[in-house]
Amino acid sequence: MHEQVGAVPAGPAGRRLTWPWFLVVVVVYVGIIQGLGALSGVDTGDSDSAFPTAESIVRNALVPIGASIVFGAAVVTWLGWWGEVLRYRAPVRRWVRWVPISMLAVALIGMNYGHLADQSLSLVASLLVLGVFVGIGEELMFRGIGVHVFRRAGFSEGKVALYSSLIFGLAHVSNAIGEGAQAVVQALIVSTSGYFFYLCLRVGGVILLPMLVHGLWDAGLFSNLVGDAPQASAGTALFIVLQVVLIVVLSVRRRAVEPVTDAPAVGASAQLPPVN
Repeated sequence: MHEQVGAVPAGPAGRRLTWPWFLVVVVVYVGIIQGLGALSGVDTGDSDSAFPTAESIVRNALVPIGASIVFGAAVVTWLGWWGEVLRYRAPVRRWVRWVPISMLAVALIGMNYGHLADQSLSLVASLLVLGVFVGIGEELMFRGIGVHVFRRAGFSEGKVALYSSLIFGLAHVSNAIGEGAQAVVQALIVSTSGYFFYLCLRVGGVILLPMLVHGLWDAGLFSNLVGDAPQASAGTALFIVLQVVLIVVLSVRRRAVEPVTDAPAVGASAQLPPVN
């Protein structure tokens, strides 16, 4: 069959999810993590460590985060967005490639290997699985569903990055249930990290890259917190320094992060031009 002259291009595939309803999805997502954490978790109040044992990682983190992954996957399946969620085409300038490269390097170099060597094999294995779970679960929800909610709504890439990152940070305010006021500061820091993970998505063009970067980044940070006696290392400073450097660089060059033109509507036939 020949295409009809003047035919309207097909719209985005799958169901529509507006950003207010996405907020509802996020509330349910957070509720699953916090609710199951309260039900299945073990009390670590007598320890200075967030994860003193492998059991505490499994019951306090892996069980609730695993359930949130199932929930996120179910939402994507119901929406029919897997094709979009797995791939993201919005080219960036070449210098942005240093964002995932530097984050991966710091995560690997800054890992507290000496402290982990003193822990049981089951505890270290649980920590690595935790990194995988966090990377998959949070990226699926915020760089998968969240980014596409705002992109489908017609927002520019800058606003897609900003709004999805802010919601990512706000979701972590729920940690105030166990951590108090410092969770607010954490939420601000997490929002900037969310922007970096968004750029990883842009650089890789597939959600697997931000999942990998996010998972290793958190595993590196958590490597100081496991065991009966948490132990900070010199590598911890690398995470802080890189976070500050990336914030400064992206504050200065934030406009250069935008593509030459905003991404076309999902499902449109136009292609973004390559960006130098």
